[in-house]
Amino acid sequence: MFLFLARQRLVEGLSIKINNMIKNLSFKLGLMTLALMLMSAPLFAKAEMLNRELEVGSTGSDVGSLQTFLAQDVTLYPQGLVTNYFGFLTKAAVSNFQSRNGLPPVGRVGPMTLPVLNAQMSGGGSMGGDRSAPMIYSLNLGTTNTTATLNWNTSEGAAAIVYYSTSPIALSESGPNTAITVYGTSLLVHTDLRVSHSATLMGLQSNTVYYYVVYTRDGSSNESITWPSSFRTNS
Repeated sequence: MFLFLARQRLVEGLSIKINNMIKNLSFKLGLMTLALMLMSAPLFAKAEMLNRELEVGSTGSDVGSLQTFLAQDVTLYPQGLVTNYFGFLTKAAVSNFQSRNGLPPVGRVGPMTLPVLNAQMSGGGSMGGDRSAPMIYSLNLGTTNTTATLNWNTSEGAAAIVYYSTSPIALSESGPNTAITVYGTSLLVHTDLRVSHSATLMGLQSNTVYYYVVYTRDGSSNESITWPSSFRTNS
């Protein structure tokens, strides 16, 4: 009888140890599986796109989306803080982004920076609909003494207008309600949606400096405009 009870206790003890070992092994395997899942997951989630202008003092989840996007690149936003508050660290990060993308580094997300950010943040898209403005690229220009011909492409089908003047064209992102001021002569290039664009400005004065911007608008009313540039007609 004594031997039987001793054997039972031994078997029970071994069963408890085996069960504990299985539980520990399952726990460790679970941790290993979780670690592998984390290692194989994307390092950075894509941020939602923005639907308003942002500056120091702005708050909200869209500010957090902006910070999340900028934090993916430590050279832009080394602090990487996602606080939903647009402070001076975020302003510096936006300035870095603007410098990298050929925009004036004012540190404010205005009408020039917004479409560029949205084009690069387009992987999020959870706000629904097309929020990405057409990107303008490969812009080149040729002149005679009385004409100037511009050719460019957009990342999606868009209508186009060229504004030009002998006076500088003012565009600003430095504060609210001073977003875009365009004056001078406007040339409606076309209203249908195209990706290749060409416009000829005619009746210009010879040997004269002209300032111009190119404006495009896609089928979802997303707009983009180039920073003011200039050319001189031939003598």
